[in-house]
Amino acid sequence: MARYTDASCRLCRREGMKLFLKGDRCYTDKCAINKRNYAPGQHGQSRAKKQSNYGMQLREKQKVKRIYGMLETQFRNLFEKAEKMKGMAGENMLSLLERRLDNVVFRMGLAGSRKEARQLVTHGHFTLNGKKVDIPSLTVEVGDVIAVKERSRSSAKFKSLVENFTRVVPNWLDIDAEKMSGKIVSLPTREDIDLDIAEHLIVELYSK
Repeated sequence: MARYTDASCRLCRREGMKLFLKGDRCYTDKCAINKRNYAPGQHGQSRAKKQSNYGMQLREKQKVKRIYGMLETQFRNLFEKAEKMKGMAGENMLSLLERRLDNVVFRMGLAGSRKEARQLVTHGHFTLNGKKVDIPSLTVEVGDVIAVKERSRSSAKFKSLVENFTRVVPNWLDIDAEKMSGKIVSLPTREDIDLDIAEHLIVELYSK
């Protein structure tokens, strides 16, 4: 499957805000946007600030795609799925994004970033309802239990993540730190999502 392989910090600089794509590094002085808070490229510093409505919609879509580590086709398919669900398309979209397995692993504090969570899932370090899973884009449901695989729990990597866990756990997740597992107790709602996202702009963009 295609994936973004360029420098992650360029994405934050392009969006003009921290997207927290590199875990703990984003909270330090080494964060690129602290040093170069302008768009990447030859004309980054001289690029016009004023945007059209379309430009605002496009930037919002790009920002959300980059936060969750998705490419265009995958993101568009998810939005079309959200449109077919009951309720508001924008909120459905955010709920589906939050319910991606790689995001759940990140929210559980078992990865420093969503990118790292995706890699850990792909490498087979997690189980879903007791069965090994390696598909980061899988959508979890209420009642599902995600856990670090038995053989992986003793690794220094996971022990360190659990011991130094500082992230706020969303209300729709029930975490058992000792067992390195979490259960989906409800579907995430708009109030549960702490990201600065204007989902209505994405709905407007795709509705054209």
